Amino acid sequence: MMISILLDYLNELYPNAICELKYNKDYELLLAIVMSAQTTDKRVNEVNSILFTRYDSLEKLANAEIKDIEDIIKPIGTYKKKSIFIKEICQRLVNDKIVKLPNNREYLESLPGVGRKTANVFLSVIYNEPAIAVDTHVARVSKRLLLASDDDSPLIIEHKLMKRIPKASWSMVHHQLVFFGRYKCKSIKPDCYNCLLKDYCNYYKKRR
Repeated sequence: MMISILLDYLNELYPNAICELKYNKDYELLLAIVMSAQTTDKRVNEVNSILFTRYDSLEKLANAEIKDIEDIIKPIGTYKKKSIFIKEICQRLVNDKIVKLPNNREYLESLPGVGRKTANVFLSVIYNEPAIAVDTHVARVSKRLLLASDDDSPLIIEHKLMKRIPKASWSMVHHQLVFFGRYKCKSIKPDCYNCLLKDYCNYYKKRR
């Protein structure tokens, strides 16, 4: 498909797309992104309103009991693993005497539970670095619109999108694709009928 058609449509649908995770401090965003795996931003925001109020500093979270963190974030799923990541990330940041998380991908990805996708989102939001983070929504939309192959890994999808989308638009398009996959091109019962991209969509063609 012509990439300009996709970008024009995304701009029409979501002209002001931004990260929906709520945070007041940079490390809160990082932890929220880690927690957002396999759950919704809305649910993460709900548990974080409690977590970050009860533990309002890195030091307090670093010293929190794992069981208490688990009890707070239990609604988001895979909470046991995420609780360990939260505590270990905070301990690492305290031990490294980090006051402000750096614009440094290598350091971020060295933190427990922080992979390329998490680092991409963080760097894009906090430092306005051009980046495309490939989550399940971005991957699904890319494959359905034949911007990627069905067996492509997230990294391959990221590289393919970076080649076709202007660099200045990477961060905005990332959020727009997330919104598009979350609210329109859903995994189950996507709104194909009202989608202007359906003629370019492999999923729609097979479904029809």
